[in-house]
Amino acid sequence: MTFDSIVLFARRFLDVLLVWLVLYYMLKSLRKNVKMVLLFKGILFIVILKIISDVLNLVTIGYLLDYVIMWGPLAIIIIFQPEIRTVLEQLGRSQLLGRHKVLTVDEREKVVYEIMQAVEYLKRARIGALIVIERDNSLVEYIEKSKKIYADISSELLISLFFPNNPMHDGGVIIQGDKITSAGAVFPTSDNLKISKRLGTRHRAALGISEETDCIALIVSEETGRISIAIGGELNYNLTLDEFKLMLLDELRPKKALILEEEDEETDEMDK
Repeated sequence: MTFDSIVLFARRFLDVLLVWLVLYYMLKSLRKNVKMVLLFKGILFIVILKIISDVLNLVTIGYLLDYVIMWGPLAIIIIFQPEIRTVLEQLGRSQLLGRHKVLTVDEREKVVYEIMQAVEYLKRARIGALIVIERDNSLVEYIEKSKKIYADISSELLISLFFPNNPMHDGGVIIQGDKITSAGAVFPTSDNLKISKRLGTRHRAALGISEETDCIALIVSEETGRISIAIGGELNYNLTLDEFKLMLLDELRPKKALILEEEDEETDEMDK
C-alpha cells in the first residue's frame, strides 16, 4: 500500500465520517422538534411521489414536483428559520471536551446532598425554585445575561437565592460542576402544546432549556410545593424526595461509569 493510497483512504474515511456526524445531529434534533419531524415526513412524501411519477411517466405531477424540488429548499429556509437556528445554536453550545467539570464521587455526593437539603426546605415552605445543572452543552449564553456568583454550592445559599424577598428569586440558578455560577437567569419557555396549562412559567422554562441543551432542570412549585425534573424535553412531574434524589444521582454520573455498569450487568447475566 503506497502513501498516496493511504492518504486517499483517510480522506474518504473523513468525508464519510463528517456526513454521518451531520446526519446524527440532524436526526438528534429531529427527535425533539415536532415541526422538524413534520418537515422531514413532508420531504420524504415528495421524494416518494417524485419516484412514482418518474416510474409511471406521470407528466403533470412530475412537472409540478420539479418546481417544488427547485424552490423547496429556499421555502424551507424561510419558513423554518427558527428551527434551523435552534439546531445551529445546539451545535455551537456543544463542548467537544465534555462537561464543564467531571465530579468525583465525593464531590457528586456533596452536590446532591446540598441540593436535596435546599429542595426539601423549599418544598416544605412552598418557595418556588428553578435550578439548572450544566452538562455537556454550555450554558454560557444564559450565564452572561444573569448575575455572576461563582460560589461553592451550599443549601443555605440556594435557599437564600430563592427567598421571596431576594430580587433574583424569579430567575433560575445555574450550577457548573460543584459551583453555583449565576442566579437570576432567564431561560426560553417551551412551545410544546402537550404541556398541561396548569404548569407555570418555571416548568415551561425548565422544559424549554432542557429541549435546547442536555442540562438537568430542577423545579420546585411555588403553588403546590411539588418537585420535578426536566431532562431532554421531558418533565418528570411530582416526584417524591427519594425519586428526586435517585434521578439526580443517576443523571450526574459520568458517562464512562454508566458504560462500565452496563458492561458489568451484561457480564453478570452471561455468567448466570
